[in-house]
Amino acid sequence: MVKSKDAKNIHVSVKNVSLMYNLSRQREERLKEYFINLLEGRLFFDPFWAVNDVSFELAKGDSLGIVGKNGAGKSSLLKMVSGIIKPTEGKISTRGVIPPMVELGGGFDESLSAKENIIFMGALHGFDKKYMKERVDDIIDFAELHDFADVPVKKFSSGMRGKLNFSIATLITPDILVADEALATGDMAFRHKCEKRLQDIIDRGAIILFVSHSPDQVIKICKKTLWLDCGRTMMYDDSAKVCEAYVKFMKEKEKNSKSAD
Repeated sequence: MVKSKDAKNIHVSVKNVSLMYNLSRQREERLKEYFINLLEGRLFFDPFWAVNDVSFELAKGDSLGIVGKNGAGKSSLLKMVSGIIKPTEGKISTRGVIPPMVELGGGFDESLSAKENIIFMGALHGFDKKYMKERVDDIIDFAELHDFADVPVKKFSSGMRGKLNFSIATLITPDILVADEALATGDMAFRHKCEKRLQDIIDRGAIILFVSHSPDQVIKICKKTLWLDCGRTMMYDDSAKVCEAYVKFMKEKEKNSKSAD
């Protein structure tokens, strides 16, 4: 595990963390079949380690990128750091405020409008209604959703949801910001605007954990990068070094796959 020079400054500590899911071997077509098999002891599961023995520490102002193919364990790791799920093994400790995880689509109430969801998400984060109402216009403005402020979120595209979620989560400077594919949608101008806001948040001393399938974005935003594959740490180092190795690995894998075909 790579440690910070100043242990007192550590705000995120992930020590030998693993996460296991139980995957059912059979598929029950109906709920009734599931409960009958459960009661009769005919349900069998295989362990699946989504994250396996991952460790790192982050101090104030650190920015960590996380890369890896789909299913590598990136989102599972972020959810554990955010406190959404608990690790099966190991320990995670954080110091400071973590807003609701920024992810493509967000965790909105589908029936509420964009404005109403801003108040709702603010309440989840501990802000009172008055505070959030005073900031609704700024959030809508940054998300570029002026014409959709009163439209139910269930009618939003994934890109619109992502914009709104990012704008809410970065309204203030959080202590720790966890972002999962937050910049995967939107035009180039909006992505640049988001990258600038993330850099401003880092400059103010916040910690950012950032998952992206774009190595260029990761290099731009993050000092260090963690590369995961099948839940395990493949490399943890300077972002440029890790992303170069990751891209080379993926290209080689694609080349071998085409050769096999």
